[in-house]
Amino acid sequence: MAITVSALVAAGVPPTQARTFAEPLSAACALFDISRPARIAAFVAQCRVESANFTKLEEGLYYRDPQRVMAIFPSRVKSLVQAQALVKNPQMLANAVYADRMGNGSPATGDGWAYRGRGLIQLTGRSNYHDAAAGLNRPYIEQPGLVAEPSDACLTAAWYWHAHKLNILADSAQWDAITRAVNGAGMLHAAERRQYSQEAVAAFA
Repeated sequence: MAITVSALVAAGVPPTQARTFAEPLSAACALFDISRPARIAAFVAQCRVESANFTKLEEGLYYRDPQRVMAIFPSRVKSLVQAQALVKNPQMLANAVYADRMGNGSPATGDGWAYRGRGLIQLTGRSNYHDAAAGLNRPYIEQPGLVAEPSDACLTAAWYWHAHKLNILADSAQWDAITRAVNGAGMLHAAERRQYSQEAVAAFA
C-alpha cells in the first residue's frame, strides 16, 4: 500500500514534510510489510512524536537549564554540579549520558555523540546502529550521519519496527505496548501517540 502525500496530511503531517517523506516512507514500509491501515497508522503516529512531526531527524541535546538535564537523564546526571558542566555542550552531554551502554564505549570514545538519536524513531547507541547496518546493508557505523537523511531515517525506523515485531501489536491496536517498545519505560507522550494512532487509521484506510 503506497503512502500518499494526501494521506499523510490527513494523518496530521505538515504538507512540506508529507511531500518529502511520502516516497521514502512508502518504500521503507513496503520492505517490512507495514502494509495495513492499522500498521501504517501506528507507525506514522510514533514517527510523528519521535521526530517532532517529521521536522527533527537528529537529537539536539542542547540544554540551557541544568535542572532540565537532571530531569531528562536522572539515572546518569545526579547533581546540579554535574549538570551545570553539561549545559550548552551537546557533545559532552551525549558522551556522558550515553556512555557504557547500548554498545557504546566510555565517554572518551565519543560513541555517545556519534551514535546519538537519529532518524524517525531516534535510533540510538552503537549496537542499534550496528544491527540496523547489518539488517539494511548500510554503512551506519562508519557514517552514522546517514541515519538523519530522509531515506535512511525511514529505513531505520521501519527496520526497528520490524525487529521489535510491532506489526503484530499494531494489528491488535496495542498502542501503549508499541509506545513502550519505541520510547521505553518512560512512555513519554503516550496519550498523544495513542490519539495519533487512532486518528490516522481513517487516513490510511
